Amino acid sequence: MKVGFIGLGTMGGNAAKNILRAGFPTVVHDLRPEAAADHFALGATWADSPKAVIDQVDCVVSMVFGPPQCEAVLKGPMGLIHGDCAGKIWIDMTTSSPKFMRELVKDFVAKGGRPVDAPVTGSVDAAIRGDMPMFVGGEDADIESVRPVIEAMGQLRKVGPHGNGYVAKLVNNQLWKVHAAAIGEAMVCAKLAGLDPAIWWEVMKGGAADSFVLSHDVPSIFAGHYDPSFPIKLCLKDLSLIKELMDDTGVRSEMTDATHARFREAGARYGMEAGEMTVCKLVEEDAGVELRVPGDWVAPWDVSRD
Repeated sequence: MKVGFIGLGTMGGNAAKNILRAGFPTVVHDLRPEAAADHFALGATWADSPKAVIDQVDCVVSMVFGPPQCEAVLKGPMGLIHGDCAGKIWIDMTTSSPKFMRELVKDFVAKGGRPVDAPVTGSVDAAIRGDMPMFVGGEDADIESVRPVIEAMGQLRKVGPHGNGYVAKLVNNQLWKVHAAAIGEAMVCAKLAGLDPAIWWEVMKGGAADSFVLSHDVPSIFAGHYDPSFPIKLCLKDLSLIKELMDDTGVRSEMTDATHARFREAGARYGMEAGEMTVCKLVEEDAGVELRVPGDWVAPWDVSRD
């Protein structure tokens, strides 16, 4: 199977490398040609547009910023829809709007294309290792036909028909962001009440308060970099999509709304490129404390594939 990959950012770039390492002939495209340098070293070839990608491959994977970028990939002047879509699978890994994407793919389906959504969770270290949990929606036969490609990048978790992958990703990120915002308040409160941050972290893990965010992301607070591999601008994009989904379903969203406000505050204070966990730095600064803990805290982007 020949694979195309569109979008070589922090997560997508590493996912594409794992497809290449799995032995799939791979054609890549990105708005920044220089992003493909490492992929060329692994044997990738280049295409100048999404259309040029799909014309050469059996399956195309995309991972871009959000809904407008997905629309450009599919329906732009040189988008997928202008190429040979018949029988081709489009695996989109973008965090996007389920309502929007279910409508967007209709033209792709009309041309014989077979859409699969597979947004991912985890962090850049999971993308490097190739073990990202992936929320995969689509026709079962379509998913199974590209299972080896998906499993080269991560763990396949079926969630039902096309569009459900985006739903799963958004509610996943909803819980992630709410917990990230709450962690700052809990850590600072514990320190001011006399509990050392390192001890707090150790005793919280494995109990009722534990989560991926607590186990994985607190070291970025201890190290003081707050994980810039996932910047505030992406958090705010996701939270806007989550708010849209909550409004569409009519569900109460006071906790999510408060979290959204806290992330907007972090973006205003530290800039949109600041790391996601600066949402906790706000609480540190306002309380006049620091949560640094000496130690060899390995940054997510520095992990080994082994």
